[in-house]
Amino acid sequence: MDRTQAADVVTAGFLVIGDEILSGRTKDKNIGYLADYLTLLGIDLSEVRVVPDIHERIVEAVNALRERYDYVFTSGGIGPTHDDITADAIAAAFGVAIDHDPRAVAILESHYPQGQLTPARLRMARIPAGADLIENPVSKAPGFRIGNVHVMAGVPAIMQAMLDAIAPTLRTGRRMLSRTVDADLPESRIAEALREIQKASPGVLIGSYPRTTDGRFTTQVVIRSREEDLLAAAAAAVEHAIAAAAT
Repeated sequence: MDRTQAADVVTAGFLVIGDEILSGRTKDKNIGYLADYLTLLGIDLSEVRVVPDIHERIVEAVNALRERYDYVFTSGGIGPTHDDITADAIAAAFGVAIDHDPRAVAILESHYPQGQLTPARLRMARIPAGADLIENPVSKAPGFRIGNVHVMAGVPAIMQAMLDAIAPTLRTGRRMLSRTVDADLPESRIAEALREIQKASPGVLIGSYPRTTDGRFTTQVVIRSREEDLLAAAAAAVEHAIAAAAT
């Protein structure tokens, strides 16, 4: 990849935070949504980590991801309960203080009726110093952005709304294009041909995914590239290889 091509690539990491995800009690619905969303924007989701509600683990993961990728997105741990520790961990990762942010407090004061902004709810106004707020049109308690890290709620509807608020601020690259070719053959029948096509196709990524269809082993081949001509050439080569293997 030359320097011009590298400039076209924008990368992201996603950190999912919560004991409930790792225990299986809550089924994650955010990873797939974020992957699709970023792909449409022209941002490559390059890594996903899931960590428990442990301060040190969150700090470690945030620092690793923000050094490696253009953007980091997190979900979970910014609610009103004692185990919502994401904001504190993000502040620690950046080495900044955290306190009740007057902007966030004002949002919550305008949302809750008088007397209902409890100390627990007020916890959701604790924001690391220097962070910008991320609008939450669903339940009002804001997320925040500090450096290249975007901190969002874990509830899918709220995270999705926050993503919509974030999207106009993101730098995007060239979108990854893709084509899918179905083979009514087991993966082993075309594995060698796919290997050779991949070797001969710089700028193209070829993935092979075995499936079962009506009790038969079949294969779905996904070809991806940022260049339409490279994508078309590789897809044609894959189709030819499948046809040859079927005879």
